[in-house]
Amino acid sequence: MGIYTPFSEEELIPLEERIEVIKKGGKSSIGIPKEDHLIESRIPLTPDAVSVLTSNGIEIIMESGAGLGAHYPDTLYSEAGAKISYDPKEVLSQPIILKVEPLHLNQIKQLLPYSYVISAIQIKTQCKEYFEELSKKKITALGFEYIRDSHNELSIVRLIGEIAGVSSILIAADLLSSSHGGNGLLLGGVTGVRPSNVVIIGAGNVGESAARSALGLGATVKVFDNSLTRLRRFQELLGRRLYTSTIDPKELSKALIRCDVAIGCLKGELRAPIIVPENIVKRMKPGSVIIDISIDNGGVFETSEINAKNEAFIKHEVLHYCVTNITSKFARTASKALSNFFLSYFLNLNNQGGFEAMFRKNRGICQGIYMYKGRITNRQIASWYNLTYQDIHLLII
Repeated sequence: MGIYTPFSEEELIPLEERIEVIKKGGKSSIGIPKEDHLIESRIPLTPDAVSVLTSNGIEIIMESGAGLGAHYPDTLYSEAGAKISYDPKEVLSQPIILKVEPLHLNQIKQLLPYSYVISAIQIKTQCKEYFEELSKKKITALGFEYIRDSHNELSIVRLIGEIAGVSSILIAADLLSSSHGGNGLLLGGVTGVRPSNVVIIGAGNVGESAARSALGLGATVKVFDNSLTRLRRFQELLGRRLYTSTIDPKELSKALIRCDVAIGCLKGELRAPIIVPENIVKRMKPGSVIIDISIDNGGVFETSEINAKNEAFIKHEVLHYCVTNITSKFARTASKALSNFFLSYFLNLNNQGGFEAMFRKNRGICQGIYMYKGRITNRQIASWYNLTYQDIHLLII
């Protein structure tokens, strides 16, 4: 036609459109070891969750008896499609390990190199050797305490905190009864009889759940915290006015001397501050109850101590309940809460192209990584144990 064009006739012919194809991550296999800690009864996946995952092509290898603490026998998991193994080594040889409590050193040595571990970390109960052993295996590890959701909330911490807050009120109501050495009081009282006085130290997620439960039962609640912002937010979330105060020693001591139940749920950066000295505990009512939820972080009552039998003990005629894993007392509810959280993530694991693709797309999960292929990516852990820190965002491209 006499029209100049730099393209050949073949190049001008339209071709089919090329679109991006999402790579599948291949078959995933998750190992769930049995919890062997003395008071740990929770499990990260329920039989219902296992059924959904196995029907979506994810293999679940469970150690025999792993669900008994939450009243889930092996038969339920087997019927849901999980493989029940009597060999702990087989369970730990899976590419993904899901557990509630942190692994023991001898368990870490049985892991496959470059595998993934998802569990609690409990930084204050670990040792430097724990992280060094993980590093030798080039493990990628995620901690429950650091995983965030799409709203930048510490999802699992909030879930567990909510259960702990409700649990503390239920336990306190039981301990107040005469059968446990309490004053024989009904927490909420009845018509014509005053309700019990509950003092909550800490206006965080745990304190909010505890206050909501105590108010629901009819108790009188007083809340103390060292942050006016948290106290203001606390009242907004509850949707009602109640007694709140900063931690003024004079006001707090008056409230504690008159209260029937005192709940400590204030946490510090390194250790929970001791807010209530022993001389104040001595002045509390005989038969009153202290629930120190912060005991796993040191405790806010000077008289608090971890009891070997994980039961209430009496000190200065006051009942103390200082159990480090209070939510394990309600293992089935806690297990369902954990299972609901992990189910959605594992369902998307294959479709998103495996963990590496998930880390790039889901920044909440990415923030939960404290070790990536043997490198410490959590600044707090690195500082605490004098280990080399590397920014996770520079490692995941």
